[in-house]
Amino acid sequence: MVPDVTPTGIVVQKYGGSSVADADKIKLVAKRIARTKAAGKKVVVVVSAMGKTTNQLIEKAKSISASPSRRELDMLLTCGEREAMSLLAMAITEEGLEAISFTGSQAGILTNDRHSGARIVEVRPFRVEDELDRGKVVIVAGFQGVSYKREITTLGRGGSDTTAVALAGALRADYCEICSDVDGVYTADPRVVDAAQLLTSVSHDEMLELAAQGAKVLHDASVEFARRSGIALYARATNKDSGGTRIDFTPERERQIAAVTGQNNLIRLKVSGGAAVEHCLQILETASIPLTHLDLEGKDLRCWFTIADVPDWAEVRKKLDNVLGEQVEFGEEGAVTIVGHGIGSNPGVINKARTSAVGAGVPLNAVSVSPLRVTLWCDRQHVDGLTRALHKTFVE
Repeated sequence: MVPDVTPTGIVVQKYGGSSVADADKIKLVAKRIARTKAAGKKVVVVVSAMGKTTNQLIEKAKSISASPSRRELDMLLTCGEREAMSLLAMAITEEGLEAISFTGSQAGILTNDRHSGARIVEVRPFRVEDELDRGKVVIVAGFQGVSYKREITTLGRGGSDTTAVALAGALRADYCEICSDVDGVYTADPRVVDAAQLLTSVSHDEMLELAAQGAKVLHDASVEFARRSGIALYARATNKDSGGTRIDFTPERERQIAAVTGQNNLIRLKVSGGAAVEHCLQILETASIPLTHLDLEGKDLRCWFTIADVPDWAEVRKKLDNVLGEQVEFGEEGAVTIVGHGIGSNPGVINKARTSAVGAGVPLNAVSVSPLRVTLWCDRQHVDGLTRALHKTFVE
């Protein structure tokens, strides 16, 4: 059921790094914001770091330390969004509007005390509301917040999306736009599948599965915030003022399958032995590693995660090696997932997916399901080919 939402006239727009990659692009974003403001809206903007700034800062850190402290890495990485928010505020001022920029902590983004992957626990947007009432455009640095210990934290991969939707919920915004260099959510990555189609709508649950299984348009935590708050959420191209994909409660679509997504950068752990499994899980918990999947059968554990989510993986791996020795096995793997309501309980869909993989000449390592997805595990080099095969079978 869709919660009742009273219009407030507030709009939250998030702009990704590619949208603010240089001065000219920042000026174009400022003009888009000005058009929204001219339409009578109160505008809050969440911005990512410019272009490849975050990656460049990580490379600098790695040139100093192979496994940098997560706290110091957070202190370093938050500089990127601060640069972008300040420059965008200047560009908006040049459009004849008043603008003010805030860091995550100044905007009231409160998190738990985890570094490099914190979770938002509360949003207190009092300063944002005050500046909106004064007629200003408010720019907020995405990806960052402050913990209850008053430590600067970052929200992990895709964290600026989460900042935007969390603010939209706290401000009771009319809608939230996630703007990037793509038109919205596609049935597959257009760079991999030429026949990928733009989805006009997709459900929160489907989008959660797609984001968790590798789709990069939206971050899963942002979709969860949107579902809980009832905020209308759109994924749109920065160079367009409308269209895109609406993430909603009831998508309009005749086809059961929403989309296909692949991951080719997964790390797989295999652990055998009851005590070893317990020690492994304790290490993963202490390191706050976000698992994409876990299988536990008797005394055998298999789990997967994305190495991009673990900035100090070298240190974590060393600890696993030291504690578990020969009882832990490390591997690299890929996975391709089809997403749609009810497909995981449909043997026909599962068998059709397996047949499609065989026809494409892709050896499968495993198959796992949930009510909304079927995931096929394979070697990394087969991910793109399997993605194309499954898309042709279920979407085209």
